[in-house]
Amino acid sequence: MKILVLCTGNSCRSQMAEGFLRSFDSRLGIFSAGTNPAPHANSYAIAVMKEVGIDISKNEPQSVDLFLSDSFDYVITVCDDAKESCPWFSGNVRHRMHIGFEDPARAGGTEEEIFGEYRKIRDQIKEEFFKFYKAL
Repeated sequence: MKILVLCTGNSCRSQMAEGFLRSFDSRLGIFSAGTNPAPHANSYAIAVMKEVGIDISKNEPQSVDLFLSDSFDYVITVCDDAKESCPWFSGNVRHRMHIGFEDPARAGGTEEEIFGEYRKIRDQIKEEFFKFYKAL
């Protein structure tokens, strides 16, 4: 089973989703990408994933263009429809899904408030992607 998690920057939500899916089942082929990849993974996302025992610190944001000639069983977008436009994957896909989350990178306030937002989104991603995994 090959799964591509797709967002704009591939620095936060898609990286967290990739990390969780890998932790659920190492036999799955999990990839993530973005239409406008950031230079590096988001440091807050790395920190909050480390809190739950998942290391995404070596993950590099990648362009969706690298995967256009690949086939996937699922391509899942994780952007928040209300605040941003979801990227579209034009490659060969059996199932397209959208599981949207707010972008924690938009969080403001104190350091603890920012971490709180990242933890909230991390936990939502874990819950929703575990439901997806169990339904496979």
